[in-house]
Amino acid sequence: DNPTYVARAVSAGAHDYVLKTASRQELIAAVTGAATGAPPTRGGELRRVAGEMSKRASATDSGVPLTPRETQVLRQIAMGLANQEIADALEISVETVKEHVQNLLRKISVSDRTQAAVWALRHGLG
Repeated sequence: DNPTYVARAVSAGAHDYVLKTASRQELIAAVTGAATGAPPTRGGELRRVAGEMSKRASATDSGVPLTPRETQVLRQIAMGLANQEIADALEISVETVKEHVQNLLRKISVSDRTQAAVWALRHGLG
């Protein structure tokens, strides 16, 4: 039920997110859908949260040319994740995360992760 978990799943590229209150049929439908590549279930939390995140991101286009990966890293910084947690979630090395962090700090003209998290939240990326 925790929106942070759902947001982390979205950032990590989860196919769907099933709440613990879901029925057996909903769980089976979500697993079957993921296995066959079908879109997320109609009532899935992931679909709802992903839709909200994309609306916010498109509605608040910052004009800063971040790559898709830098955007993923920035979203996870805004959620308070450490470099190792980001690396694990995105299946990349910690060194690659550090490189993305340095690039995005330069691009959004801030000096540290806290300022980057604030920037992300103000621009609808958190």
